[in-house]
Amino acid sequence: MDDESENGAGGVTLAVQGGGAHGAFAWGVLDALLEQGVRIDTICGVSSGAILSTMLVQGLVRAGPAGARGEMRRLWRRVAQAHSLSPFQHGPLQRWLWGWDLSVSPLWQGMEAAMRLFSPAQLNPFGHNPLRLVLDDLLDVRLLSHDLAPRLLVATTDVETGEAVLFGNREITVDVLLASACLPFVFPAVEIDGRPYWDGGYAGNPPLRPLLSPRPPRDLVLIRAQPARRPGVPKTASEIMNRLNEIACHNVLTAEIAALPGTVRLTTYDADEALLDLPISSKFNGEAEFLSELFDAGRAAALAQPVPGRPARR
Repeated sequence: MDDESENGAGGVTLAVQGGGAHGAFAWGVLDALLEQGVRIDTICGVSSGAILSTMLVQGLVRAGPAGARGEMRRLWRRVAQAHSLSPFQHGPLQRWLWGWDLSVSPLWQGMEAAMRLFSPAQLNPFGHNPLRLVLDDLLDVRLLSHDLAPRLLVATTDVETGEAVLFGNREITVDVLLASACLPFVFPAVEIDGRPYWDGGYAGNPPLRPLLSPRPPRDLVLIRAQPARRPGVPKTASEIMNRLNEIACHNVLTAEIAALPGTVRLTTYDADEALLDLPISSKFNGEAEFLSELFDAGRAAALAQPVPGRPARR
C-alpha cells in the first residue's frame, strides 16, 4: 500500500485505537494536543480512530490545528445527529436507572439474539451502514493527498490472510474507512479491489510496526480507546466476546510496544478510568451527552501529562 512519505522531524507520530463511540475519548486527547501546539508528522488509526484521524488530517490541510479541531467536532456532531434517529437510546428515566448501558433495552437484547442465530449477510444482505452517509458528506479525499497533509495510515484486517493491511493517504476512501471499522458480527466484510476486509483492530489496535518505517520516530503517542484491564468475570455472550477481543488486541499491542527501539519516546493516554465501568453496548451509544463526557475525559487525560514532543523541564 501507499508508503511514499517519510516520518518528519520535530513532530510526533500518533497511533489511535478504535472502539466505536468510545473513540470520543481519543477525540478529547487529540483536541487537547492540538490546542497545546503539538505538531503531527504521521498518524495511524484503526476503526473509529481511523475515521477520527482522517478528519484531523483533512482539517489540518484546510485550516491548521484550529481546522483539525473543528473537523473532528463536526464528525462527532454528525454521529450524534445520526444516533438521534436510532431506537437504541434511553429517555431520562432509563438513563437515571441504567446510565449509558443500552443492553437493558428489549431492542438491544433482540439484536444480540439475532446476531447469535444469523450472520451479517443474512441480517444485512445489502451491507447497509449508517456511517456511510456521514462519511460520504464529510470526507474530502483531495485534502488527504495534499502536500501539507501528514502521513496517514488506515489499518484494516484482510479476512482471508488475517494480516494487517494499511492504506495510505492517496488510497483512503469511504470504503476503506468502513472496512477499518467493520465489525464482522454486525456488517458483512467490505470488499476493496476484490479483497474482503474487517475491522483493523483484529490485526493490531493499532499496529505500531509500520510507524517504524522508513525510520523510527523520536516521539510516539499512543491513544487507547479501550481499557487494558477489566475487573470481574463477564457473564453474557456479548460481554465474553468483548473481553476476548480486548485481551487479544491488548496482547498484540503489548508485544509491539516491547519491540520498540530504545530511541523511541512513548507517551500513552490510557482510557481505563473513563471506560472501565462502561458495558459493550455503550460502544454503540452516539448520544451527544455521552460523547461529550468521553471527550472531556480525553481532554483531562491529555492535560494531566507533559506535552509530548517537547523536552522535559528540569
